[in-house]
Amino acid sequence: MGRKWMNIKEKKAKADRDTSRVYAKFGIEIYAAAKSGEPDPELNQKLKFVVERAKTYNVPRHVIEKAIDKAKGGDDENFQDLRYEGFGPNGSMVIVDALTNNVNRTASDVRAAYGKNGGNMGVSGSVSYMFESTAVFVFEHADAEEIMMVLLEADVDMREVNQEGNQVVVLGEPSEFEHIRQVLEDNGITEFEVAEIDLIPQSEVVLTGDDLKQFERLIDVLESNEDVQRVYHNVDLEEE
Repeated sequence: MGRKWMNIKEKKAKADRDTSRVYAKFGIEIYAAAKSGEPDPELNQKLKFVVERAKTYNVPRHVIEKAIDKAKGGDDENFQDLRYEGFGPNGSMVIVDALTNNVNRTASDVRAAYGKNGGNMGVSGSVSYMFESTAVFVFEHADAEEIMMVLLEADVDMREVNQEGNQVVVLGEPSEFEHIRQVLEDNGITEFEVAEIDLIPQSEVVLTGDDLKQFERLIDVLESNEDVQRVYHNVDLEEE
């Protein structure tokens, strides 16, 4: 496995330093999910997933409830899910998931971000084939061998369970996300540092010098865009 999941931790650490932006993005994502079906997490799996994910980022209850209430109020603002794939400096690959009410604006902004920071936007499928959609759970105060036995006994379709210091990392099939969460919660694990369906690169690249600076600038510009919800990449940040 290596430490590819650490890219997720890096994103969360950065998010902790910019909470207002994170809250705003989750507000939009929760609103859109609530509009896509019933505005009740227990009746709308997409909404439940987003709400549970928001909790791992410490999004306050009032932000979550405000977004759901807005959807209940019949607001007619519509958002589209979009994915952009492209290349950054020196072999790096970057995937951008956006949620927007203005497709032309978002496409133009993302294309410009790639172009001005040593990269270029590719066509659909040009990068995503090098990433694997994965359910990722990271939590503390547990033993990896015990967790593996619990998951096996529950017939969970998982990929790996690893001990990383005092943390346990569980990687599973995306379709097993809720099953894994439920099994862990039934066994007393209710607080997660990471609980995501993430795109994990099959291999990583190491950037140095100007390439690294340019790459970091590209990621910063993308993540600063209010329409961009998530950014995935294949750069090994552990080598910085």
